[in-house]
Amino acid sequence: MLIGEKILLRPIEMSDTEDVLRWRNNSEVRKNFVYQELLTKEDHISWMQNMVETKKVVQFIIVDKDTNQSVGSVFLRDIDLKNQKAEYGIFIGEVQAHGKGFGTEAAKLINGFGFDELKLNKIFLRVFADNHAGIKSYSKAGFVEEGLFRQDVKIGDKYRDMVFMACFNLKNDMSVL
Repeated sequence: MLIGEKILLRPIEMSDTEDVLRWRNNSEVRKNFVYQELLTKEDHISWMQNMVETKKVVQFIIVDKDTNQSVGSVFLRDIDLKNQKAEYGIFIGEVQAHGKGFGTEAAKLINGFGFDELKLNKIFLRVFADNHAGIKSYSKAGFVEEGLFRQDVKIGDKYRDMVFMACFNLKNDMSVL
């Protein structure tokens, strides 16, 4: 378990399936995902068995410490120990939890876990260029923009630009010495 000021992160469990489905299938959450199809129970169970249980993904549930309510999920996926990097992902599914800084704190907590426990050097993410709230939150958590990929993803019949951002393990940054 990872404990912050306002939230704690606990490992995801199969019993979280209904919450994850509700959050992930909420149109406000889904609009910020590259994969925008509705998630089925079978999809989630397969994700848990093939990704989480095999340690290809480290996923946590975000819990509001004041209410003890689960409000979303944060994860590191495509963990590449050889190159010491992983991709970051998050969703805050409970509307009342939006705008409270939970996402920024979750990013800082899981980045600390990725750098300290998994010994990663780089944690990166992809975000739609028009997701200004997401970009602001990621910047507060220490992510920096690495590039803009124009018309990178086609959603429906519209092409969308993607911003690539990354956070680096400062312990590995020789320029700081």
